[in-house]
Amino acid sequence: MKTLIMACVALAWCLTVTAHIHTERVEYQQDGQVLEGWLAYDEAVQGRQPGVMIVHQWMGLGPNEKKRAEMLARLGYVALAVDIYGQGIRPKNPAEAGAEAGKYKTNRALLRARANAGLEVLKKHARVDARRVAAIGYCFGGTTVLELARSGAVLQGVVSFHGGLDSPEPGAGKNIRCKVLVLHGADDPFVPARDIAAFQEEMRKGGVDWQMVYYANAVHAFTDEGAGGDNSRGAAYNASADRRSWEAMRTFFSEIFSQ
Repeated sequence: MKTLIMACVALAWCLTVTAHIHTERVEYQQDGQVLEGWLAYDEAVQGRQPGVMIVHQWMGLGPNEKKRAEMLARLGYVALAVDIYGQGIRPKNPAEAGAEAGKYKTNRALLRARANAGLEVLKKHARVDARRVAAIGYCFGGTTVLELARSGAVLQGVVSFHGGLDSPEPGAGKNIRCKVLVLHGADDPFVPARDIAAFQEEMRKGGVDWQMVYYANAVHAFTDEGAGGDNSRGAAYNASADRRSWEAMRTFFSEIFSQ
């Protein structure tokens, strides 16, 4: 009986914790373009909390980013999954995604502006401690948070999960004012060695406090459960790399938010 009572109490506690996670759609603008983000936080947490901005992969803001936002909320952060493409612009297939992402990869000024617009929304939220803010991104989003850092944005750190590392402006590393963590699949065929070398040189020349972690047997999109498990396709889910990279991010946050 005692065991049963304890189990019921534990279940009730878990349900209570889950019930405290508040989520909502957030509409904002950048230069007249309406954008639609997704906010998550734990209502039970008192006082201002660190904020974490999440940038989507090339298919646009969707279930994966919303799930990560709720995971971050359960860790005690206010999480905002931002929208780079614009309200209602959600690619339906890889061809459309490539075309949409390409608009921003070829116009880094616009990409930075969209990312900074989302960052300002997060910083201004009543629950957020604007002195303790970070940004994370997946694939296209990983590229985006690095560009956010290169723009000179004021935040404590950025984390790129299997993101692109190329930069049309290699000297932009000198503008970075935050710490940088890159989490990379060791066998990712979509990020050429020359881009990795150029990125690392950019960080060194810019005097950036940076880290780069490689995950064995991991290719592109290793955090995306919908990517399948066939590494030969170049993009595939890797449960071990997903778990390890999330823990690396948590350790990074413990460092940057404690200062």
